[in-house]
Amino acid sequence: MTLVEDNIQNKFKNNAEHKRAKFKKPNSELKMNKRVEIRSVWQQNLEYEFALVEATIARYPFVSFDTEFPGTIHECNARDPPAHQYQIMKGNVDAMNIIQLGLTLSDRYGNLPDLGTNCCYIWEFNFRDFDIERGDHHSTNAIEFLKQQGIDFLQNKENGIYSSDFGWLMERMVLHNRSRLTWVTFHGSYDFGYLMKILTRKDLPMDIGGFMGEVEKKFGERVYDIKHLIKPCPGLYGGLENVAQLLQVGRVAGKSHHAGSDSLLTLQTFMRLKDVHFGSFLNNKDHRSLSLNQFRGVLHSLELEAH
Repeated sequence: MTLVEDNIQNKFKNNAEHKRAKFKKPNSELKMNKRVEIRSVWQQNLEYEFALVEATIARYPFVSFDTEFPGTIHECNARDPPAHQYQIMKGNVDAMNIIQLGLTLSDRYGNLPDLGTNCCYIWEFNFRDFDIERGDHHSTNAIEFLKQQGIDFLQNKENGIYSSDFGWLMERMVLHNRSRLTWVTFHGSYDFGYLMKILTRKDLPMDIGGFMGEVEKKFGERVYDIKHLIKPCPGLYGGLENVAQLLQVGRVAGKSHHAGSDSLLTLQTFMRLKDVHFGSFLNNKDHRSLSLNQFRGVLHSLELEAH
């Protein structure tokens, strides 16, 4: 048993904030009436923050996540067949390391956890895996852009999370909650790719079938990619910022291309998209509306092979 495994099982059993998070019922009036704060997670507070996530997720089973990574070193065209797009994604993910992962939890109405305080919270996990001075693969333009957005690579290198520690904690949480979680991404093949790499600690499967099979095995059937969901929705197109704007969803915390903030915008956009275009969530009785169920378990650009 690792030090993280031992600590996580013993350290927080009697923690007051942990208990409040576990037993506090969601407030149907919360939505965005409270200020949203981003809880920044580093190696030193990883166990504490993940204990809060684990306690909270029982009441807030909608999980939206986003990743930041060092760009791409292999390129493909959006019109390339899914099998080729998967191989390009796999090549990039296998060769490079994650920088950030943002995590937003909510109930089915879009309410965020408040942990018994006057704020709502989302999480941003900062990793030390990527090291530009070591010569890790990256896109120079992507790194310069992330620097301009405020990513501090030196701080990540010195204080960031070991992905192996995060992976053990995340895998345990996913395993214990698999049957009742709903996962949301925007253009999520890379997001799930990097998360899968962390969880399995090895290269991605050789083909789409193997990859999507692993996604379903670990995360269940309720996996949604907004980029795939908007295909039948008239007037919705483009990246996350554009789709959110078209749905009149505004960014309420942080800034773009930070994983925590983007995970929140993804969650809000999903909730708005669901209400406007998809009727009720799981039991759609309005036959004039689309049903989300027919779009689950598919990631954008991997559609054909995934079916």
